[in-house]
Amino acid sequence: MPVEVRRANGDDAPVLADVAAATFALACPPHVTVEAIDLFISGVLSRRCFERYLADPARDVFLAEEDRMPTGYAMVVHGEPVDEDVRRAVSLRPTAELSKLYVLPEHHGAGTSRRLLEAAVDTARRAGATGVWLGVNQLNERAQRFYTKAGFTRVGTKRFLVGDRYEDDFVYELSLVSVRLPR
Repeated sequence: MPVEVRRANGDDAPVLADVAAATFALACPPHVTVEAIDLFISGVLSRRCFERYLADPARDVFLAEEDRMPTGYAMVVHGEPVDEDVRRAVSLRPTAELSKLYVLPEHHGAGTSRRLLEAAVDTARRAGATGVWLGVNQLNERAQRFYTKAGFTRVGTKRFLVGDRYEDDFVYELSLVSVRLPR
């Protein structure tokens, strides 16, 4: 069964929270504690958080499914970055943030990430962005390879709070002016 990606709606908040809870730790470096991950999930990836995200007109959330079962999700935040390091690093305006893109591990390699990225880039372009940026942990080489292959360029660094500790992220940016994502 092929992977289908659709815009999430308010009814999807519980499913999105479950997928987020199952996938967030995959992007964390080994030194991040279970307590820090749990704190982040409860404060940023809970059902209530996703209800707010889905109601926010400055956000688009996508859900990937295979045979109606969730396999991953992505979130785009439209508008100027709030982080000062990101504002300095990102050169394309207007911009959108690829805030989240996570896939359940048993679906890695099935094209789900690519399909979610296509949906995110498409919604950013339709909203008038000329660039998309994201942060990825400096130790997450798998994600860095994926984004580089998709045409993103590393443009800076930022800090990312997980629990009570800041982690170091790279900032990547993609030009939407003439981008064609690889198949």
